[in-house]
Amino acid sequence: MVGSMPMDPLPTYDRTKTYQWNYDHAPAIQSAEIAEVPGDFKFCGLPVDSPLGVPSGPLLNGKWCLYYASLGFDVVTYKTVRSGARLCYDLPNLQPVLCDDLHGGEGPLLATSEMHGSWAVSFGMPSTNPAVWKADVRETRDQLPLGKLLNVSVVGTVQPDWEFQQLADDYALCAQQATESGADTVETNFSCPNVSTCDGQIYQDPIQAEKVARTVRSAIGDIPYIAKVGRITSNSACKELVHALAPFVDAIAMTNSIATQVREPDGNLLFGEAHRGICGEATLEASISQVQEFHTIIEEESLELELIGVGGASCYDDVQRYLSAGAHAVHIATAAMIKPLTAKLIRDQWSAR
Repeated sequence: MVGSMPMDPLPTYDRTKTYQWNYDHAPAIQSAEIAEVPGDFKFCGLPVDSPLGVPSGPLLNGKWCLYYASLGFDVVTYKTVRSGARLCYDLPNLQPVLCDDLHGGEGPLLATSEMHGSWAVSFGMPSTNPAVWKADVRETRDQLPLGKLLNVSVVGTVQPDWEFQQLADDYALCAQQATESGADTVETNFSCPNVSTCDGQIYQDPIQAEKVARTVRSAIGDIPYIAKVGRITSNSACKELVHALAPFVDAIAMTNSIATQVREPDGNLLFGEAHRGICGEATLEASISQVQEFHTIIEEESLELELIGVGGASCYDDVQRYLSAGAHAVHIATAAMIKPLTAKLIRDQWSAR
C-alpha cells in the first residue's frame, strides 16, 4: 500500500543498527509530487524519465528500490549480489569522517560522531542467497512504474585455488541470473576497497577487467551492461581500462569511493587498520574530474561508451556539473541516504528552469 508523505522526516538507513535490521525494515513507498525533468533521456539505450539514479549501496532489497523510485530516482541499482550468501561486516558500517576534498593517497581521516557530508563505508558486499535475491529482483521489476529502470549490481566470489577465469565465470553466472530475473541492466562491480580479495580491485588490472567483461557479455547477450570502477589517477591507466572495456560494456560507472584509513580521536585505527572507501561530498571534485578524463578519451577515439557519474553529488548544480563533464547519468548515494528527498528537490529546481 502506498503511504502518504509524512510530516516528519522520511525514514533513512539507520547506521546505528545492523545491515540485517535495515534490510528487514525497508521504508514504505511514498506518494510524492515528482516534477518532470524536461528533455528526452536514455540509460544505456533504454528510455528513462531522467538521468537521476541511485548506485549500488543504499538499496538493500526491492523495497528499498521501490522507496527511492517513489521519491524521484529513475534508475535504481539493487545492491551487489553474489552466487552465494555472504554476511555483512560488523558495525560500524557507516562511519562519519572529517575531511576536505579527497583525490587519492591521503593519510588516515578522523572519525567523528556526527555526519558532516562524508563517511567511510564498510559493508563487505554482503548478499542473500540467489533464490532470495532472484525472486526479489523479479517482484521489484514487476512493480516499478513506466519510465524507471532496475539495474542489478553483481560480483564474483573468489574461492581458494580458483584460477581467474573461474572468478570471471562466477561474475557471468550472477549477471545471467540477474537478467533472467528481470533486470533491465546489469552492472559488474569491479571496485570495492573494503574487501581484500582480487574481486574488489579488478578495475586496476585491464587484462583481468577485459576477461571478466568478455565473459559476462557472452553470458548475457545484448542486455545493457555497465562496469563500475574506482579511483584512477593516471591518464595512461584510464586509457588502458577504456580500451579493455569498450568492446564489451555499454557504460562505465565511476567513482566507487576513495579509499583511506580511518582513525579514532585517541589515534587508534578503525577497521583493523584496513582501508575503507570514503563516500560523500569529499569525493565530488575527484569524481567529476575522472568523468571528464574518461569523456575526453572516449571522444578522441570515437567510442560508443556512456559514463555514469557517481560520487558526492547532492544538488542540482552538482548534477549539471557531471552532465557537463560528459556523464550521461548521475547516481546519488550518500546525499540520498541522508536526505531521501534529494531527487525530488533536484527535479523541482530543474523543472522550474
